[in-house]
Parts: sequence; structure tokens; C-alpha cells
Amino acid sequence: MSTTETASGNAVEPILEIDKLNISFFVRAGEIPAVMDFSCKVMPGEAMGLVGESGCGKSTVALGIMRDMGNRGKIVGGKIKFRGRDMGEMSEKELQDIRGSKISMIYQEPMASLNPAMKVGKQLMEVPLIHDGVSRDDAYKRSIELLDAVKLPDPARVMSAFPHQISGGQQQRIVIAMALLSKPDLLLLDEPTTALDVTVEAGIVQLVKELARETGTSMLFISHNLGLILETCDRITVMYSGEAVETGTVNEVFDSMRHPYTRGLFNSIPLPGADKNTRPLVSIPGQLPLPMERPKGCNFGPRCSYFSEECDTAAVRMQAVQGEANHMSRCVRMDKIDWDAEPERPVVTEPSEPGKVVLDVRELKKYYNVAANQMFGGGDTRTVKANESITLTARESETVAIVGESGCGKSTLAKVLLGLETATDGEVMLDDTSIGNTDVTDRNTETVASVQMVFQNPFDTLNPSHSVGSQIIRTLEKFNIGSNPEERRQRMLELLDLVKLPRAFADRMQRQLSGGQKQRIGVARAFAGQPKLVVADEPVSALDVSVQAAVTELLMEIQREAKTTMLFISHDLSIVRYIADRVVVMYLGHIVEQGTTDDIFAPPYHPYTEALLSAIPIADTSVQKKQIVLDGDIPSALNPPSGCPFQTRCGHKANVPGGLCEKEVPPVVDLGGGHTIKCHLDSSRLDAMESVISFHKSASADTAGTHGTGSDLST
Repeated sequence: MSTTETASGNAVEPILEIDKLNISFFVRAGEIPAVMDFSCKVMPGEAMGLVGESGCGKSTVALGIMRDMGNRGKIVGGKIKFRGRDMGEMSEKELQDIRGSKISMIYQEPMASLNPAMKVGKQLMEVPLIHDGVSRDDAYKRSIELLDAVKLPDPARVMSAFPHQISGGQQQRIVIAMALLSKPDLLLLDEPTTALDVTVEAGIVQLVKELARETGTSMLFISHNLGLILETCDRITVMYSGEAVETGTVNEVFDSMRHPYTRGLFNSIPLPGADKNTRPLVSIPGQLPLPMERPKGCNFGPRCSYFSEECDTAAVRMQAVQGEANHMSRCVRMDKIDWDAEPERPVVTEPSEPGKVVLDVRELKKYYNVAANQMFGGGDTRTVKANESITLTARESETVAIVGESGCGKSTLAKVLLGLETATDGEVMLDDTSIGNTDVTDRNTETVASVQMVFQNPFDTLNPSHSVGSQIIRTLEKFNIGSNPEERRQRMLELLDLVKLPRAFADRMQRQLSGGQKQRIGVARAFAGQPKLVVADEPVSALDVSVQAAVTELLMEIQREAKTTMLFISHDLSIVRYIADRVVVMYLGHIVEQGTTDDIFAPPYHPYTEALLSAIPIADTSVQKKQIVLDGDIPSALNPPSGCPFQTRCGHKANVPGGLCEKEVPPVVDLGGGHTIKCHLDSSRLDAMESVISFHKSASADTAGTHGTGSDLST
């Protein structure tokens, strides 16, 4: 049916209706089917979420709607209807008139949509000038109004700026303003917040929801983040290997999922109740099949724990879930599966206990002197205080997470630990060795091997010209491990075993590996020298959720065996809550709060921690969050605010008398048990803080019970 009836009996036509869509790419090797038998519809004012792993066809669907598939992509079957009209029957002129006016798209990377050589104002004004034929004065006025609507400070200044002169969060707001300038009927959003900090993401999501509600715009929201889909969408379609495998309302799919792949995605993410020892994550086995190597029958069959012979032979089509007419699944066995049964989890019977202090950082300061006109020399020299009085410890077998927005000093601290930078002041001790003032080139081999790093992007950490095995062997040679080539080769094979990769991968090149496999090689190299400290800098943020779970579990398993200390740098507090024993919260070079994970996730909080917790998208319909959206961007380290570094964005500043927040850096308040907060709020204000995250309906006993009485998640 192409229409839906309202309560008054009037038929409502979908804004977008996709019916049995098939998209293929034609290359030298032949036809590659990217999307198959895909159907969905978006009603007026509705937000549809599209989720799935990388390569499942989400973006291809959006590009198919826009008819932006290049000269190799082609729709080979099915229809895409916009407001009842088949877009395949529209002329090129009609499609051009619709694109950017009736249908707008927001891409993942804002700079892909902005011309670096044109001022922001000119790019914005093009939309109403071209699509609406208004005067330049009207175009300027509408652009200013929308920049104000997307909460950009000083819109007139932004209009006269070039894209590189503003932050990433501001760039994305401009792209959103550009997309909404023509008041489109349909807005396509392709991972619009992936590259942003969680606090900026929260503001962008809130903004898109408000603007869509005000304008009545319908949305197709593409994301791998299930929590984000829950917060923004009315309905959801789950894709796997080019097909829609489940669709329904958000509550139907989240609370009564009826496809094994959907269930696998939820088992892979750290929801409230997940515990790294008693309720570990369960990753989806295997890999997404290549388009040319899809199995017969069910595409998910080779990775499905419920697979049986009928999955291979039966016609696998979307079918309605019993009792839920609009909830559909592409699973032939959905009526035979016990959906309430818990998956088998590899419970840790002997969790490791933190041992002696391995890393001891005392009053660390790292300053940079930057000339105001450094490119051409001259000008006043200004000091960037990247790290200011950092004090923390990390014990053997312990995971300490460092969280905060971009620019807070997390990576600078990592560079000092690795010897890529030297400290300006303070002391860094690794066991009994002082390393803070020793450059990596001056460190002995044992010290270099003792501090290793797992990088954020697995694609940039491997040499494309050398095999996987040779790169691991080179690391072993540098660390003087093994007395001859045969011993080193044997150790290399043992490291592949350690990261659960087949030994045959030793002869593979980088281009032959998936993202998750590359990250496993990065982990193998980091642990090759038997390090005392591993710095993991956003090690899973570039990976799909199922691969994230596998790499996270792998890191913890190796850490338990080797009794390694891990410093886990992340902006994702969901994974931090799951993996970390203690958490350090940084803002503009300062540690504003630190303590055990239970301390950080339960009140009292530092106001910045409170905002970070509020920004976590949680894929659980039983969770209720307090809404805290920070105003503005993190200040520049070149021109930090006076007094408390957070005072320009703090919602609690009015509760501190005498303007103290603007005058003095707060003292460190010890709340006991190693929980400290750097804040001017008095104890009565801190004690009165309410939980940011709580349950608004009865949660399962095993979910609530995992966190204990100290966590706000157990309320």
C-alpha cells in the first residue's frame, strides 16, 4: 500500500516510498549487486533510521534517492517514489529542481559539502538564489536567520568566514542550515555526527529534531549508532548485506527484535547492565560477505547461531511479525527462536585485581610557545597550556580511561608518555624510571618497548608495501626479541594466535584485511614487546559495533593474561563505563574529575561530567536521561577563559557566589576513595545533584543488579 490512513480516515501519501529497490555497480569484473529487494517508506513528518554495518548498502540507498551514484552505479530494479511520483520517470531537469530544494542531504564529513575557496555566506545564499529565485538581500536575510536558528554565535561573522576558519561542529551546523534553507520535504542524513564530539553531537541531534519538528521535514537518518537512532527516529530499518532484514517502530524493534542480526548488534554494544566480567559483550562471528560471495538463501546464515537447513533452501523474504502488522523481518525461523533466551557469554571466572602502581604522573605540565604569526615569523609569542597540573596513577592490570572533548589535552598526555613530547614541568614515573623529560630517541630499547600504543585509525598504522608478518617481525627485531629469524617468526605466529587471526594472515598485505583485522594487527604489534603500559587512543571508534565488541574483548583478554596497564583514551562514555576500572575526565588541559567508574557514573558529578553523561546515546528504551546541551564550543587553548576552565559553558555557575568561577581556578575537592572534583560548588550543591541516567520503567533484574547500589543506573 502506498498510502496510510489517519485517525480521521483521510489517506496520507508517503513522502518517500521505496519498493523492491535493486542497485548494482558495473565494474570490469562484472555486475556487483549493492542493494537488493529493499523496501521502506517515510511518512510526512516521520524520521526513519537506517542502521547496519559498513558496506551493508545504507549510503547506496541514499545516493540512489539522490541519483548520485556516478557512472558505474545503476538502479536495475524496483522504484523510488517521491510524493507519489516515480523518480525513474522524471527528467534530468525535474531531478535537478528537486535535489537541494525538495530533497536535501547532509553528509558525514562537512568539508565534503563546503567549498574551501568560497566564503560561507556565498555558499549559503546559493541555495535560495538558485532554487527559489529570490533577491540577494532576501537570500542574505534568510541565511542569517537560519544560522541563528542552528545556534551559531555571531551569524554575520560566520557569513564572512571561510570554512577552515570555523570548528568542525560549526561546519556541520552550516551544512545543516544549507540543507534546510529551501525547507525540504525530505532530509537525508548520512552519519552526520560521527566525526563530532559527543557534547557537540548532542547539540546537533537536538537541533535537527527541533528544526524538523518546526518545518515538518521528514528524515531518513543513516547511522551505525543505535542509541542515536532511538533518540531521533520514529521507525527503524536494519540492513545487512544489501537487504533490509528488519523494520518497524523503534519500540517494536528495540523491545521485541525478530531477526538474529538485529539481536547480534544489540549484544555487541555496552548497554546498561553490561559488565566486562559477569556480562561481557558478544560479538557477531565472521565477516560481512563480499557482494560477489553472498551465500545462497539467507545472507546472514554463515554468521547466525540459529542457522538450519531451511535457511539455505527457503525463499527468504520480508514477512510480518505476528500481532505487529508494521513490524517485519527477513527470518524464516523467527517463530521458532526463543527471543528471550540469554546468549552464551564467556564469563570471566578469575578477574584480574589491580597490582602495584606502574604509572605515576605528578603535577605534569605541557606548554607550547606559539608565535602569533608563526608562518612568516615575528609577532607576539603566546603560550598554549595543553596539560595543566595533571596528577594520576595507573596500576598493574588496571584500565584507566581518559575522556573529554577534542582539544582537552588527552592526546598531548599520550605523546608525553610515549616520548613524542617532553614535559614542561612535573614528573612521569614508569615503575622506578623517570620518562617525562626523555625524548623517545633518547630512551633505551626496554623503555620504548614498555610503553606502546594502539592507534585510532587502523588504516594508517600498517605499511601497504609489506606483509603483515614482516611488519610484526620488524617490531620484534627493534625490541631485540628472539635471537634468530626463526624464533622471531615463531613469536610472530604466536602473536597472530593471541589476536585470534589465522596464521595464514602472516603473508597477507594491508589491502587484503578488513578494518577489524587491521586493528587486531595493531594490537599484536603493541603487545609484541610485552609492554608494561599500553596507550589505546580511541582504538574502536573507527570500527563497526560488532567489530568494536570483538576488539574490546580481545584487548581485555590480552590485558588479563599479560597483566598490562592500559590507558584508554575515548570520548565514548558507553564503552568507558564497560571497560574502565577508573576514569579521568579532562577539560581544556585540566583534570576536572577522577575516580572509580562507579564514582564517575553516579552523582555527585563535576558539571562537565554531568554534561558528558547526558550526551551518551543509549540504545535502551527503559533508560531516561536528563537533557543537558552545552552552549558553544570548547574555548581555544590559545585564549583560555579566566578562573575555572569550564565556566564559559557551565550551567551551575550561577550557584557560586561572588563570581568566583570567573576569578579563580577551583581547588581539587577530595570526596573520598580517590574520587576528586575540581569545582567551586559547595558540598551541599554537590550532594543535591540528581542522577543523569535512570530507568523510567521496570528494568530486568539482571540489568539493574549488575551495577550495584553505587550506580545511578540501578535506580
